[in-house]
Formats: sequence, structure tokens, C-alpha cells
Amino acid sequence: MSKFWSAAIRDLTPYVPGEQPKVNNIIKLNTNENPFGPSPKVAHTIHSFESDRLRKYPDPDSAKLKSAIATYYSVKSDQVFVGNGSDEVLAHAFMAFFRQKQPMLMPTITYSFYDVYCNLYNIDYEHVALDEDFSINLKNYQRPNGGIIFANPNAPTGKALPLKDIENLLEINTESVVIVDEAYVDFGADSAVSLINKYPNVLVIQTFSKSRSLAGMRVGFAMGNSELIEGLERVKNSFNSYPLDMLAQDTAVAAIEDKTYFEHTTQQIIVNREWTNTQLEALGFIAVPSKTNFIFAKHRHIAGAELMGFLRTHNILVRHFSRPGIDNHLRITIGTLEEMQALISCLKKHPDLTVLE
Repeated sequence: MSKFWSAAIRDLTPYVPGEQPKVNNIIKLNTNENPFGPSPKVAHTIHSFESDRLRKYPDPDSAKLKSAIATYYSVKSDQVFVGNGSDEVLAHAFMAFFRQKQPMLMPTITYSFYDVYCNLYNIDYEHVALDEDFSINLKNYQRPNGGIIFANPNAPTGKALPLKDIENLLEINTESVVIVDEAYVDFGADSAVSLINKYPNVLVIQTFSKSRSLAGMRVGFAMGNSELIEGLERVKNSFNSYPLDMLAQDTAVAAIEDKTYFEHTTQQIIVNREWTNTQLEALGFIAVPSKTNFIFAKHRHIAGAELMGFLRTHNILVRHFSRPGIDNHLRITIGTLEEMQALISCLKKHPDLTVLE
């Protein structure tokens, strides 16, 4: 701890991302990355990119990308905001909308970066408990607040809310911003984008990292009422006017325009997820119903930390969370079918694990 740090920085507990190993021969199922590469159109865009362009600044407004997103989701360009990954978009949204007199509300178990943003920006917040089956019960959010955020599907549980539940909340909660974080929505959940023209206080945030395989490019975006987008733009232009580089903008456009490849790969991940879920249940696991590219599961008899360590000795990485309530669960990213078969084969080697009949 440096004596030169400000008091606010000394008190921060930063977000800890999943491990990125620097060795080969690892089956990496710990950070919810897409097992399939980006669209071939992305590769073509990269190979044909004229490097001389890099001597100039990129378009600070990312107009071409906003237009492509707007076309895909049938919204207007002024209803779209883009940023350097959805984490940056979320950070700007917390600054723009949640520094209110009343505390904002979020689930007790959700994306842990939310707490970090609150502490960074000195935002008062309250956690709202999940139901026993890990469901987010939006009826518990129907009280005075300075804003609401939840991930749908939720992370790390993978459980999704029906769209009607979100709309019921918006009909009642009209005086604060409701952010729906849809990082995993393309793997089987219903998007709230269809609600943004009806409810001016809902902001939907998505990413190119998961379903469009551009985690390495860092592209995130938000959709909502144009006044919400203007608020995000004010924060962005007070922080970094050029958040997305030229190549990130171009590859994101290529990715979102290749609908056929997107639908094929997301469907394959769903198929692999359901196969893995069936196999895990046969091995004595209890899995939360998932609409994401991962499975959140615990074994009936074997501790999560023990299973994570066992898999690691066999060069398979999964994510384990030590916090109470989920400390026996593993979050397992869905990879290729071959990777998931390797996972199941490895688990069968555990001395305390038997196949259920």
C-alpha cells in the first residue's frame, strides 16, 4: 500500500477477473469465453484493415457501429451508446444515473463488479436477497430507490427472468433508472430491448464479448431512451472521447452483420450446454437452470473447492466462488463438445464420484 494513494483508493476492493493462464494444454472453462472464433467476416476485416489509418484518431461517436446496432435491434441510432467493453458502459451508467439521495438496489448474488462501481463512485446501495432457488424476485424491488440493476440472465447463477416480470417492475418503478445487464441474453433469454420505447427509464446493456466472440476487442453497448443515452455520452466525453479504436469498431460491425454465423454458434453452445447439464446430473450434480453460456452447479456430496482443485490437476479450469451461499458451486463455461466431453471424463475419475443410475 503506497503512502501516495488517496484514502478512497486505499479502501477499494477491486474486481478479480477469472484466471488467464499463460501455459498451453489447458481446457479453459472459467471465464465464459466463446469456444468458437469470431465470424469469418471479422477475420476478413482484420486482414484487409489499412494500417495507415491508425495515424488518425478513430470516430469518437462510433457512428457506423451505432447504426449497425440500431439496424439489428430495430431502434434509432440516438438510442445506442457504445463503449470499451460493457464494463466501461456499466461504469458510465453508474456515474450517470445512480449517484442519488436514495440507495440503489441490486441482487445479493450477481456480477460482483456492481459493488466495486458503487464503492468507486461513492454510491449508496442495498442488496436484495434472491429466492431460495436463486431467482431474482422483482417484487422485492418495488420500493423507493435511487436506481435498480440486475443481470438477466443473472451471473453467476445463469438463471433468467421472464420479460413480463421486468415489464411489471417498470410499470411500478417509474422514477429511477432500471438497468438490465444482458451480457448472456443471446443464449436463450428474452431481451428487454423491446421495452425501451415504452419505458423511458430502462437501459439495456449488452456486449460483443460472449455471443459474438470479440472479448479481445472490448466492445460493449447500451440501448435506451435518447435522454439516457445523452447522459452516458456526457460521462464518456468527460472521461475518454475515443473509447473504441478503429479496428474494434470495424470488427464489431462485421460481427453484428453476420447474423447466420451468430445464430449457428449460439445454437451450438446451447446444444453443448444441455448435453453437459444432462451428463452432470447423471454424476450427482444439481445445476441451476441456465440460459447462458455456462452452468452453475454443485455436487450433492463433494465440495466445490475440492472439485475445482481436482479438475485443475488435470488441466481443466473452472470458476469457484468462496462467498457464503454459493461456496459449493462451480461455474462451468460451455466450450466445444470435445472440451465438455473431456470435462465429464475427468470428473468420472474422481474417487468419490459415481455415476447415478
